[in-house]
Amino acid sequence: MKTNKVLIVYTGGTIGMVQDENGSLHPFALDRIYDAVPQLKSCEYDIDSVTLDNIIDSSNMTPSLWVDIANIIEREYERYDGFVVLHGTDTMAYTASALSFMFKNLAKPVILTGSQLPLGMLRSDGRENIICALEIASGRQAQIPEVCIFFENHLYRGNRSTKLSAENFDAFETYNYPSLAKAGIKISFKEHLFLPMPTAPLLVRKKFDTRVAILKLFPGIGPEVVGSVLHTPNLQGVVIETYGSGNAPTDDWFISALEDAIKRGIIIINVTQCKAGSVKMRQYAASCDMDRIGVIGGGDITLEAAITKLMYLLGNFPDSKEHVRERLSQSLRGEITE
Repeated sequence: MKTNKVLIVYTGGTIGMVQDENGSLHPFALDRIYDAVPQLKSCEYDIDSVTLDNIIDSSNMTPSLWVDIANIIEREYERYDGFVVLHGTDTMAYTASALSFMFKNLAKPVILTGSQLPLGMLRSDGRENIICALEIASGRQAQIPEVCIFFENHLYRGNRSTKLSAENFDAFETYNYPSLAKAGIKISFKEHLFLPMPTAPLLVRKKFDTRVAILKLFPGIGPEVVGSVLHTPNLQGVVIETYGSGNAPTDDWFISALEDAIKRGIIIINVTQCKAGSVKMRQYAASCDMDRIGVIGGGDITLEAAITKLMYLLGNFPDSKEHVRERLSQSLRGEITE
């Protein structure tokens, strides 16, 4: 009988820290994971591990490290039934979103998890997170063909996730999409919410264009601030964080600044500052002018998914701005409700 196999990819973060006798935190060697989480010795699947060449605090995550993670998974894709990426919480939603776009036709689970307290601490949430993430990634109960985040008993679609707390164990949420599974006495899967199982082979695209910016609106924002963002040298795309259902100032100077940027070839996508809800262009007069000049409505996409999707599309389709514009408003990996 086949024994399922899971590969752990360790990138750094709180979950991989242990305390020494002086109370200082330092990374532990993943080949000693059974010492840190002895419950894994009784699991019914095999676990291997690999560590990035340079483990990092997730605040130092970059697109080049996303590619490193993707390279490992692509290289080992046929050997394992699933993958668990141990990652710091601060940028976990960005990495999960980026990986989801990179892996077209993904047929195996890639589960990101971490913790708010290190594994070496008595009250660490990391043990339960990693045990459940490994169980889900093993594919023994359900085959999940997408990139997910598991945290505090819930499995979330990765590109729908947002970090909501720096202190609570339930640190993540998907405000515009239900969780895919909940771990209690047993793990209850909502298979009707999974992405469909692909029939084509895995395709991994690894280019990101980081010549992008985020413009967050606030009452009193002036032409100097907006202009400084929109005239960033070599800028290719902007995520604009608007109010409510996608509303923004209707002042002539503001609309003119956006229109000028679009005429210069800069792609602008509109996302809401609200944690839940959706951009609905033209629902109010305050978004009509943006729709008229060619600002793209982002629907219910998260900021993390919007910026990584923009970088992904610009990087992989650099010669077709129209293709980038078209795909931004469409769901590639379940990141937007259509």
